[in-house]
Amino acid sequence: MYRGRLERDLLLWVGKGLLAKETAGALLAEYDSRPASFSLGRVLMALAAVLLAAAVLLVIASNWEAIPRLIRVGAILALIWAVHIAAALMLARGAAAAAGGLLVIGAMSFGGAISLVGQMYHLSGDEQTVMYLWFAIATISAILFRSGAVVVVAGFLSWASFAVYLENHDTHWIGVDPWMAPVMAVIVIALVRYTGAARARHLAYLLLIGWLAWLYTLYEEMAVALAFAVGGMAVFVLTALPHPRIAPLVRSAGAAPAFYSFLVAAIGFLLLHIEIEQGWRLVVLGLATLAAAVLAIALQGRNNGAVRYLAYTAFAAEMLYLASVTVGSILGTSSLFLFSGLVVALVAWIVIRLERRFSATAREELA
Repeated sequence: MYRGRLERDLLLWVGKGLLAKETAGALLAEYDSRPASFSLGRVLMALAAVLLAAAVLLVIASNWEAIPRLIRVGAILALIWAVHIAAALMLARGAAAAAGGLLVIGAMSFGGAISLVGQMYHLSGDEQTVMYLWFAIATISAILFRSGAVVVVAGFLSWASFAVYLENHDTHWIGVDPWMAPVMAVIVIALVRYTGAARARHLAYLLLIGWLAWLYTLYEEMAVALAFAVGGMAVFVLTALPHPRIAPLVRSAGAAPAFYSFLVAAIGFLLLHIEIEQGWRLVVLGLATLAAAVLAIALQGRNNGAVRYLAYTAFAAEMLYLASVTVGSILGTSSLFLFSGLVVALVAWIVIRLERRFSATAREELA
């Protein structure tokens, strides 16, 4: 998506004489050379690695009883060592796509090896322990090889570990295991920053949101929903207007923190609407929801398309909800729309003035 927009902008600037054709071609080639840019070949290589790993494990499992125990262990160890040595050789030759595919096979083989060896020698443990160990090994592999592909595997393993916990404990909070989901999410985010696998960060953010949603199902209290709304908006404002000391860190994280923090706030407002169905508290909640949407558009609407569309959706849904629930007459509905329109128009005027000032400052700095 971004590459297509970049290419159109470059062609437009070349057509207007603002940029030389050779420079535009060099800029586009530089973007395509970045490891984070989309590559269909890398995607297909990763899918092939997943299929090959599944095929190998299924073949071993299907003939498990017929294979002597020593040969089983040797075959598993040989497979793991072979794919990692081959991946190292591929990285030395600059074949990152092939190396990533081999590392995916290695990471998946670790999980199969742990499970099969445990069954073979009747080792004590459970599925949760296997998932923790599997995730730890994938993390180590991602660090050693600085592999974004393995970071993706670790992200999915964090989801699988959380799912195993929910299934084994009937979605109840027991012990300290529930804290492992956010811990794994933080580890995945750290791996993303270390390896540069920017797209894998979404797995971590979605895991955190899923974990928060699970917390609400445990308590289903208004205080929890309010914490989501207030906490989400606080983090959103912090990412949109970061302190100078953390501004470089926030900018390097991209647009995802702002979107997901606002998504948490939106979920909190939705849960509050479920808890509050009538009375003056509903009116206050509605106005707060509208204000949060307008604030999101004002702070991130220009630079963050995901936040912009989510805020549009929240604003429109809230207006329709208030019109259908809290206003009983056509005159009252028109008054609500009139008041909201005036407030939004005022905010729009302020934002336009600020944008013009920021644009003028940017032009002066470039000059």
